[in-house]
Amino acid sequence: MTSSVFEDVPEEGKHEPSDLITESMNLTATNLSLPNDTFLRAAISLKDQVVEMTWNRREVIDPTVYSGLLGTAFTCLRSYQVTSNNKDLLLCAQIVHTCSNLARASLRHVTFLCGRGGVYALGAVVANYMGDRIKRDMFLGQFIEVAKERALPIGPEEGGFGMSYDLLYGRAGFLWGALYLNKYLGEDTIPNEILMPIIDAVFAGGRAGASDIKDCPLMYRWHGTRYLGAANGLAGILHVLLHFPLCSDYVEDVKGTLRYLMSKRFPHSGNYPSSEGNPRDKLVQWSHGATGMAMTLSKAAEVFPNERDIREAAIEAGEVVWKNGLLKKVGLGDGVSGNAYAFLSLFKLTKESIYEDRAKAFSCFLYDNATITTSVAEEGYAPFMDGGGGGDAYSLFQGHAGTACLWFDLLAPHNSRFPGYEL
Repeated sequence: MTSSVFEDVPEEGKHEPSDLITESMNLTATNLSLPNDTFLRAAISLKDQVVEMTWNRREVIDPTVYSGLLGTAFTCLRSYQVTSNNKDLLLCAQIVHTCSNLARASLRHVTFLCGRGGVYALGAVVANYMGDRIKRDMFLGQFIEVAKERALPIGPEEGGFGMSYDLLYGRAGFLWGALYLNKYLGEDTIPNEILMPIIDAVFAGGRAGASDIKDCPLMYRWHGTRYLGAANGLAGILHVLLHFPLCSDYVEDVKGTLRYLMSKRFPHSGNYPSSEGNPRDKLVQWSHGATGMAMTLSKAAEVFPNERDIREAAIEAGEVVWKNGLLKKVGLGDGVSGNAYAFLSLFKLTKESIYEDRAKAFSCFLYDNATITTSVAEEGYAPFMDGGGGGDAYSLFQGHAGTACLWFDLLAPHNSRFPGYEL
């Protein structure tokens, strides 16, 4: 790979679609038939580099999944789930233990990605894999203690605007942690009697937030802004709600809000604005724009199989990601790895091989450039990554750990899942 790839990247991190996607396909076309063991070896090697940089050389510890050490634990667990290598599981448990010692004092949020909920949920799942019932129940108890956070089930009529509703820092992010536990430990591990009051509060808050918007049943603010994307906005909140059995009124609210979001597409590009009323059409990533929407709409199309317009909107969002080309960053949040997962979501929805091929095209670009990006990161300069050198360069959502998870998921695309978003 020549340095021209880096030199041609516009400042916003977005290539001109017509040029870059052609270049990307030319660079990776010969690799689309790479055997699975090539990606497996690459994923294990990159996971080992992540461990070296974030665990063995750690200095300051951020105990979160999103940008911190717990993301390394998540990656090790993903490796164990694929390889059955007990060393990965034991290392994951050690990292979780370190993070749990810090979580209570350092994490004020309750979510899976950015809060205590992630530490305790991941800890319980890891302990269950290890057959350690005592530790599993300890982490479960700590998660349920978090569930008793007074602000979680309070609706707007009771003054419940103190806690946000979003995936990264709010109630949706806590609910995702509960879904994660129920998937791996059993359906009623976190019972409905705990979760339904929180879900009711999310709908009550959304209805209150949408009271001044025509044809929009639910709307939320994060720091005063009505975000639409996956990280802090509507797409992320709706994606979580789609995993729960909802009453008919709630179902209609979700459908109506999805269609409101679909109506906000930019007419020329088909992309989605990052926030309500924002005219800038520049972000195509998981955090903001068509990537996160493709995943949310794919889930919605699965839940509502008779709603053809939702399925079509999911496919159209995927086309936006493809035509937009490669981003200059590698991470899940706003980089190539995250955008590749949009195609894996569409592959699971449609079973059409074109989406698997597109995910592999983006993944092969990362594979071709892995040596360059990791070496420059260690030197403190990484033109193809978020955050430059240091720990963020190897974190789950901002760096190479997300790429390792992507490569593991390429081994079985029909079972792939975007970390912290898909279940």
